[in-house]
Amino acid sequence: MARTIFVTGTDTGVGKTVFAASLVYFFRKQGLNAFAMKPFCSGSHDDILVLQSVQPRALSAEEVNPFYFHAPVAPLVALRRARRNIPLKEVLAKIRHVQRRCDVLVIEGSGGLMVPLGEGYAVADLIRALKCEVAIVSRNKLGTINHTLLTVDAVKRLKPKKLSVVLMERGTGDASTATNFGILRELVSPFPVVAYPFLGRRRMGLQVFRGSAKILKKVLATYSK
Repeated sequence: MARTIFVTGTDTGVGKTVFAASLVYFFRKQGLNAFAMKPFCSGSHDDILVLQSVQPRALSAEEVNPFYFHAPVAPLVALRRARRNIPLKEVLAKIRHVQRRCDVLVIEGSGGLMVPLGEGYAVADLIRALKCEVAIVSRNKLGTINHTLLTVDAVKRLKPKKLSVVLMERGTGDASTATNFGILRELVSPFPVVAYPFLGRRRMGLQVFRGSAKILKKVLATYSK
């Protein structure tokens, strides 16, 4: 079965898609057959388009995102509105189908750990069932220390194969921006903290990652191991 890295976040909109896509780009440049999935997606299709841009023609849109909801709400809310349920075993079956076809699978979660996906399970339960590596994405801004440490503590209880924190630069800063990386690296140790650079305000896709290849190679070296 493929090496599997689950990308979760301290919140929604923290940069999970950018990081997940850059990981797939990085692995594919190394000659590995790497795929990306986002099992649950609500609202815009933009995240799926970004993931598809770094794995052209590798997976169908339905394989990348088997469960899509038009309303930008938690999957469980959307399912209840539609009077449906998606059991955890069905989600795992969709993931296993892709896992068997690649060397590395990067899975982007929905929002944070406690987002409810279906009746009786949340993102954290999916991670626990997969028994995979976990990368926690957080924003480099005021408040990230608390949010990140809470998420790290929760992920540790899931007993992941590996755990890392990815601190995303935003292009703007505040009084905490210069010190967040250092203090998180100290407090999260022995787990690595990766400083992910701001790649600009262009629409993310293959061209952006290709243009930032040298930077990403250095930044993502932690994940070669």
